[in-house]
Amino acid sequence: MKLSELAGRTGARADERHSDIEIKGAAGLDEAEAGQVAFLSNPRYTPRVQTTRASAVYVGEGVEVEREDIALLRARDPYLAYTRALLVFHPEETFEPLIHPSAIIDPTARLGDGVAVGACSVVGRGVVVGDRVRLFPNVTVYDGVRIGDDSVIHSGVRLREGTLIGARVRIHDNAVVGSDGFGYAKDEEGRWLKIPQTGCVRIEDDVEVGAGTTIDRASVGETRIARGAKIDNLVQVGHSCAVGEDTLLCAQVGLAGSSHVGRRVILAGQVGVAGHLEIGDDVVLTAKSATSHNVPAGKVLSGIPAFDNREWLRSTAAFRRLGEMQRTLRTLEQRLAALEKQSAES
Repeated sequence: MKLSELAGRTGARADERHSDIEIKGAAGLDEAEAGQVAFLSNPRYTPRVQTTRASAVYVGEGVEVEREDIALLRARDPYLAYTRALLVFHPEETFEPLIHPSAIIDPTARLGDGVAVGACSVVGRGVVVGDRVRLFPNVTVYDGVRIGDDSVIHSGVRLREGTLIGARVRIHDNAVVGSDGFGYAKDEEGRWLKIPQTGCVRIEDDVEVGAGTTIDRASVGETRIARGAKIDNLVQVGHSCAVGEDTLLCAQVGLAGSSHVGRRVILAGQVGVAGHLEIGDDVVLTAKSATSHNVPAGKVLSGIPAFDNREWLRSTAAFRRLGEMQRTLRTLEQRLAALEKQSAES
């Protein structure tokens, strides 16, 4: 593919001097070879442009590169343009519509056009599967599940009864969607009585769910993952939670029951959110933070318990100096004691 064509398909502007060179792939600055395109979005990696073997590099509009032998692709967001290049060179894998002979499909299930069901998968009663859906081997779809068009369900996934999956949803290996929420009431003798989990999980369009993630069904009503949300591996979403549009839940995040997370929120790795909380739109909680209170929209929080990120940075800086501060305090105490003794003697 010529550089000028790649630029047009990725929202970039090609260097006219090199617009006719052939580009056959995309890679990082350190890994790229001749005929490949790389990207520079973090100024810290600018020196690597001098040593890259790439034929072209996506750069920002105002970035200067002192190499005449390399083509520049100007883009407002070089990383986004590079991502689009990766999609150009690595298009979605096609598959043959096929029902494997070992798959078990209930006669009452309805499968759309172009569906593939892998070996040893099970599709229960009353299931509705949309067009061009792919179920990899060993998927279990419980009774009453609905799966929208063009969704991909990878091996080992379990979709529990009544789960509702939108279009273009991607669920990775061994995720469990719709398992019972963790709800118990203590009886008169102090024993735990299981609360029936009568609700469901609704996953809207264009959601991605990582491997090993669990999303619990609601006790009543529904647990909802809104359009475009992206959930990493090993995330726990408790019963009756709501996750807003285009929100990111990174690895090992845990949402306790009935917590509501707004739109475009980023919860970094191992963040914990207590139950029945409201996390406002555009909030960021940095890695390993935990909150036990509502968070207003737009806040960036860190720590346990989480508080303003800038204050947390100052606090952690002070924490690293506690040993030095303790030694200084002891020295001052000794000097003060000596002065008091001297004053008393005089």
